[in-house]
Amino acid sequence: METIQSQRHLSKPKILFKLFLSMLYISSCTFGGGFVIVTFMKRKFVDELGWLEENEMLDLIALSQSSPGAIAVNASILVGYRVAGFAGMLVSVIGTIIPPLVIISVISYFYKAFAANRYVALVLKGMQAGVAAVILDVTCDLGSKVIKLRRPYCIVLMAASFIAVFFFNVNVIYIIIVAAAAGVAVELIGRRKGACR
Repeated sequence: METIQSQRHLSKPKILFKLFLSMLYISSCTFGGGFVIVTFMKRKFVDELGWLEENEMLDLIALSQSSPGAIAVNASILVGYRVAGFAGMLVSVIGTIIPPLVIISVISYFYKAFAANRYVALVLKGMQAGVAAVILDVTCDLGSKVIKLRRPYCIVLMAASFIAVFFFNVNVIYIIIVAAAAGVAVELIGRRKGACR
């Protein structure tokens, strides 16, 4: 498994080019929004290249979701910056936005033909099922990471968030704010207890 440290022999342009190609490939081959692209980013940058640690990727995903804008673009900004600084952020974002920009431009030009085509509708229905499976995979993967942390408040927060969204249709923005506040409160309480010892 490669790491950023083991790639010191590579020049910065080669690392940037590899980052650009990785994001271009990931963005070209993912359908279904930010959660799907985040899965592929995790597999590429954590599992395959070893450029990021799993906990680091979880933090980047949390930041991506809680920031305004598309999750895919937010995640590419954070991953690119972490891997190769400001230049990495730029090439990562460019690699991420080129495929959807091209695809949406083509679809908008031929919109009437696509909208009326029965086969396109069937392909999209099939893709919905595949996307649902990928999102479920991400959810199980990230959920198991939270459980492995063995922090009771994280597990309770995760379960409470699911119940709030699934059963009570609570707006995700409120859940993110409450979860962030709970994380800060638990951290402050932990530091205060540590200072008292």
